Amino acid sequence: MDEKIALNPNKLVQFLQKPADEFTKKDIIKFIENNGIKMLNFRYIAGDGRLKTLNFVINNREHLDHVLTYGERVDGSNLFSYIKASSSDLYVVPRYKTAFVNPFTDIPTLDILCSFYTGEGKPLESSPENIIKNAHRALKEKTGYTFEVLGELEYYLFSEIDTIYPIVEQKGYHESHPFSKWGAIRREAMQVISEIGGKIKYGHAEVGNIISGDMEMVQHEIEFLPVSVDDAADQLVLAKWAIRETAYKHNLEVSFAPKIIVGHAGSGLHIHTRLTKDGTNMTADKHGLTDDAKKMIAGFLLLSPALTAFGNTVPTSFLRLVPHQEAPTSICWGDRNRSVLVRVPLGWVGVDNMVYNANPKEPREAEEFMNNQTVELRSPDGSANVHQLLAGMTVAALYGLEKEDSLEIANKLYVREDASCIEGLNQLPASCYEAAEMLEKDRKIFEENDVFPAGMIDRLINELQSYEDKNMSEMLFGNADALKELVKKYIHCG
Repeated sequence: MDEKIALNPNKLVQFLQKPADEFTKKDIIKFIENNGIKMLNFRYIAGDGRLKTLNFVINNREHLDHVLTYGERVDGSNLFSYIKASSSDLYVVPRYKTAFVNPFTDIPTLDILCSFYTGEGKPLESSPENIIKNAHRALKEKTGYTFEVLGELEYYLFSEIDTIYPIVEQKGYHESHPFSKWGAIRREAMQVISEIGGKIKYGHAEVGNIISGDMEMVQHEIEFLPVSVDDAADQLVLAKWAIRETAYKHNLEVSFAPKIIVGHAGSGLHIHTRLTKDGTNMTADKHGLTDDAKKMIAGFLLLSPALTAFGNTVPTSFLRLVPHQEAPTSICWGDRNRSVLVRVPLGWVGVDNMVYNANPKEPREAEEFMNNQTVELRSPDGSANVHQLLAGMTVAALYGLEKEDSLEIANKLYVREDASCIEGLNQLPASCYEAAEMLEKDRKIFEENDVFPAGMIDRLINELQSYEDKNMSEMLFGNADALKELVKKYIHCG
């Protein structure tokens, strides 16, 4: 059996006995007819980065075929702030490989992600899926690499205090039930995400345990496997939707906000990346990190201030990005160092014999070079517009690969000690306003290769500056009530 099919939890993959990227319209209709599907949902990500829904009742086979072939028209002015109501119609057209059975509906329903097209039948240049597609196209054409990404999705679940086996604040990392709460909700969400196409690596309880009044907030994390950057963006948006729906089903509130309570661990959206060619990880070799990986790191570092405009989009993002915390502020990189902006974690390079030490009776197989090396950007958080962020990171990777002095820059910005204690390092922006200024400074880089439309950059800069949060941390320092109100305002960002 094909390894892409064996044990795959996606119900369409199992029924059709083919990987999702080979799905056709005929396959979708076959599954619907043979599995009692009564409704169809078109899903798409609009300008705010959130998942939207259009419901169809399947009237007959002819109607289903028509919808799957031609898509439907929608009001673009309510999905994208820059589209005028006087000429607002857009087409949404399904991408068959994204189809999944909706796990939350009482009526059997198939969901499918869509792309946006203009009235002339051309891809909408500023739609989330098109921006990331163009960024990846440019990188592949100019370097021959595929850019693969995985996200670490952190979030808090809120509930009344459980007095049996009470949680310990800031001591939740990898804790097990009953000392950690709501692991069952995390596992249920993981199963749902895997069934709708998400490629999950693992899940666990995170550090953040918070007690406030009669409520407790418990932090969890779900980490994904590396996939093409285009698919990674879609699966992160779907995963956030699935986690929220799972929590809601159990009458729990969930938040991906960068800060819940000042002084406690915030929630990040760490992004791991790697460069591949013909299915081989080119980020490291037997000697360690490759020169091209170091060039990519230089690109991340050089454009990191501007990337905060995509990955840290609300004022409370900058309550998380503060010195002397695991969230980074200094622009530098290092190996296995959680104080740096770009971290190179353990990657199994050259340590493929450990299993035989742990299991002396295991028959030895032909040794194969193990290389799971990634490079992690640690600044983004749950407020991120995921497609914009990953497109921006793709642009930054290409920028580093093409810049002549990238290796020199990478070598200069490598650190071994606590980055927050090193003087002279450039710092990330301290507010949305400053992030907008940094995006303005580097905007031409993001606009190259027809990736980010100039109008989109203008609108994002205006939106970020409209918060008027410059010097916010200093102004609110010591004002607990004002900080609490600010956090509450953005508790359901992203």
